[in-house]
Formats: sequence, C-alpha cells, structure tokens
Amino acid sequence: MSQTYLGSAQRTLSLEAAAIEQLQQYLDQHFVQACEYMLHCKGRVVVTGMGKSGHIGNKIAATLASTGTPSFFMHPGEASHGDLGMLTRQDVVLALSNSGETQEVTSLLPLFKRLGVPVISMTGNSESTLAVEAESHLYVGVPREACPLNLAPTSSTTATLAMGDALAIALLEARGFSTEDFAFSHPGGSLGRRLLLKVADIMHTNEQIPVVKGEASLRDALLEMTHKGLGFTCVVDAEHRLLGVYTDGDLRRTLDQDVDFHQLKVSQVMTPEGLTARPDMLAAEVVHLMETHKVNALPVIDHQQRPVGALNMHDLLRAQVI
Repeated sequence: MSQTYLGSAQRTLSLEAAAIEQLQQYLDQHFVQACEYMLHCKGRVVVTGMGKSGHIGNKIAATLASTGTPSFFMHPGEASHGDLGMLTRQDVVLALSNSGETQEVTSLLPLFKRLGVPVISMTGNSESTLAVEAESHLYVGVPREACPLNLAPTSSTTATLAMGDALAIALLEARGFSTEDFAFSHPGGSLGRRLLLKVADIMHTNEQIPVVKGEASLRDALLEMTHKGLGFTCVVDAEHRLLGVYTDGDLRRTLDQDVDFHQLKVSQVMTPEGLTARPDMLAAEVVHLMETHKVNALPVIDHQQRPVGALNMHDLLRAQVI
C-alpha cells in the first residue's frame, strides 16, 4: 500500500511540475500588457474567481498586496449583491476561471465595462468569453489535471497560482520593492522581527562596549575582553576613532608567536580596522555579514568611525533574528 501512495504522489507532482514548466511558452506580450495595467493602476488590483479559482485568487491577492501591489479579493457571487461597491474606476480587475465561462464571473463583465475598468483574465480556454472580452488574457491551460479522473482542479489551479506569482514578482522588481518595504507589510511574528529589527535595538552600548586605547598593553586588552565578555575589544585612537579590533582569534594567533605579553601593545597584534556595523543597519543584514566573513562579534560605529555599540551572535539569537 505504501508504494501505491508514493506512486500516486510522484505522478501528481510530475504532472503539476510539467504544467508549471509549460507556462513559460505562454509568456508573451499579453503578460507584459497585464503587468503594465497593474503597475500603473492608481487604485487596487481586484482579484475575483469562483470555487477553486476563488481560493487561488485569494492567495494571489494576498501575494500582490504583500509585495507592493495594493490588492484584495472580491467574491463574484457577493459582488452581484452589493460588494461591487468595493470597485472604483481607478482599479484593475484580475478575473480567474479555468473554463473562462463561469457564470458568476462573466456576468460581471458588463459592469466592469461600464465602469471602464480594465480586465485581465486568466483562463485555460483562449476562446472563452472571459478570454475574449478581457483587455489582456493570460493562458494557463494544462494538458490534464493530476486527478486520475481529470476532473478535480489540481494541475490547473497550480498553474494559475504560479502565473499569479510570476505577475507579483515581475511587479515587485519593476517597483524596486526593497527588503524594508517588505518588512513594513509583515510587521508581525518572527518574520517582522527579523526584517524590522535594527542593530541599534539590540547592541550593547556605553559601558558595555569593550574598548581600549591603541597604546594599551595586550594584558589590559585581555582584561577588557574578559570583563565585557563579548569575545573582542575595540582598539581606538586618542579621538576615540576605531583603529582595529582584537578578538579571541587574534589571541590564538598571538599565542603562536614568541612574544612578551607584558611588553606587547595591543595595536601591534590587533586586526586593523576589521568588520563593523552601523546602528541603522537591519539586524538581518548583520547576520549575513557575520556569516559571510565567519566572525562571531563586531563593533558598531558612527559616521566618525567611533564605536557606539557592540554585538555578537548571542545577541542576535536572543533577539530571534537567527
């Protein structure tokens, strides 16, 4: 029985993957035109669809809204009973129907036309009413459904969802939608915390910052590192500008040398300048920076190159950025 389950799952995934793959051949000027309508829309993209297409439409509307294209879903059945009041002349409609003949959706076409609202349709039948009457039509037809009866919407809904994602990402890139833009539409939960948290929100400040002057002895630098417990110390000049850092790694390298720890100055064995962060950087950016350079801690400096903070991986873990 387990092989039957696995065989069924493998066949389903294979058919749906093939359905998505073939969509690339249908990307043409109609897709470009649809993007232009949505990009220059002064109102919102109103997505509508019935049944399974409606469920997919809800997801497409949510994806558009979270990636910089104001959008919401309007149920076509409810639209005929008052919800059409949601629509304005500045909006664009994205209508979904695999057959292109869904009565609840096609019955709204005259009303869309009367308002002068452009309609983008997504169907599996390029000769259908919805395809022909739309200003721009995106073909999402599939050879067959993954359902062995070729009845339950499976491959067709997957293809429609993928085309919706293609629209959303094309618009995201056209708008120059940034990480911070994305963060402001996802402020809740761990995603919002990871994207919105700044270095200034979690860094150690004031007396917690490990710092010694360049002329300090290595012994004093080690005492400062031990006292502050961040695995490094900043080394600064007379104006408190950062000269470099001395880390646990530097200590191991110093131990390999034949030197007098009592006579050695920290500036002689520090890492000049070193990796730094700014207080206004996103904490997620610093995680990437530290992982790329394989460091566990770094100083935070201002525009005068003066240390104003310090943080390490433990701080990022506590803040649940990682």
